[in-house]
Amino acid sequence: MADEAIPAATLIMVRDRPAGPPELLMVERAEGMAFAAGALVFPGGRIDAADRALAEKLGIDPHAVAAIRETLEETAVPVGLQPTPDVDAAHSLQRALLADRPLAAQLVEHGLTIDADTLTPFARWVPKFHAVRRFDTLFFVARAPDGEWQPSVIEGECAGASWLTATEVLDRDRRGEARLIFPTRRTLERLAQHGSFDEIHADARGYPIEPVSPWVEERGGERFITIPSHLGFPVTEERLDGLWRG
Repeated sequence: MADEAIPAATLIMVRDRPAGPPELLMVERAEGMAFAAGALVFPGGRIDAADRALAEKLGIDPHAVAAIRETLEETAVPVGLQPTPDVDAAHSLQRALLADRPLAAQLVEHGLTIDADTLTPFARWVPKFHAVRRFDTLFFVARAPDGEWQPSVIEGECAGASWLTATEVLDRDRRGEARLIFPTRRTLERLAQHGSFDEIHADARGYPIEPVSPWVEERGGERFITIPSHLGFPVTEERLDGLWRG
């Protein structure tokens, strides 16, 4: 395994409901993927050279570009784009990106710009205990675009995508009906505390964005994966035995 973590970005898209906690856009990773195969995660992926070039041109963070692009590729739900494209245009963007056509060219073709201010940093995960592939991932939170956006997935990119509350995903995990990697579970526990996007946004703004690099502690003959206690996560440890690492 290379010592240097792969730069990446993830987007937590939040959709308020008239009643009850907000829903989050989750994707199920395809079983054949090298990292976290079959896991429920937030849309996202590594930063590529085209993301960096576009970010430099626009004077914005390449993590934001990658988060927007990956979410479009995986779900066709647009966020961070002005004006918000309609469903047909969003699906056209998805098809073009999956055909390796650059996002920069698609923005020009559709008359769109990136509004990076709609994405707020939430956390930065840099796990060191992963045995397959290690990422340095900046998590963003953003409000879902207006309208009833149904995610559209392309075979090979994701196995599925849906809107779920944080509590629903955690309950599925406890029942063995879903698989979660450590950073996703800790993030969902933090999100489950809140009843609206505004509350989640305030939470994101209320804590520092520092690398979260879990470590192992041993107490009473048991080993725990542990994270810092000052970064907003209500659960800061999990038994190492049986921990699924993707």
